Amino acid sequence: MNEEMLMPRPVRDSQSEMAEIVLPNDANPLGALLGGRLMHWIDRAGAMAAHRHSRSYAVTASVDHIDFLVPVRVGDLVILRSSVNRVFHTSMEVGVKVLVENYLADTAHHVASAYLTFVAVEATGKHLRVAPVIPETEEQRRRYDDAGRRRDVRRTELERRRKAKR
Repeated sequence: MNEEMLMPRPVRDSQSEMAEIVLPNDANPLGALLGGRLMHWIDRAGAMAAHRHSRSYAVTASVDHIDFLVPVRVGDLVILRSSVNRVFHTSMEVGVKVLVENYLADTAHHVASAYLTFVAVEATGKHLRVAPVIPETEEQRRRYDDAGRRRDVRRTELERRRKAKR
């Protein structure tokens, strides 16, 4: 692998934003956005940040807990902002924040946040090392530190589930 590819990069290089207008096909019979559709958008937004940072293919390894805080309706504009929080050897934690804008009422609300783990891979599926990420702001440093704690929790839970299967 090219050493330049493993040079540390700032969080801002991975920052991505995606926008979707909620259409009737995205909604349930009550006119609210389907949770599964939002999860799909979250995964895509997270992948954008992972691809930008790793400069490689990246596959979703896990998604942490998601709460849907406010309903999203047909006609609303959904904004998804993502960035790499921390890199671990071949994996990256990506944070995605979802906002809903009602452009007619000129309002915006936090809908959901999620943390996803992506693994960088080559076309054959072999895992690739990922360049470290450099947090530059206080908020980015907080997310970087929190990502380490979340990783410990994920590893502990994975080990618990493995033991339970035995």
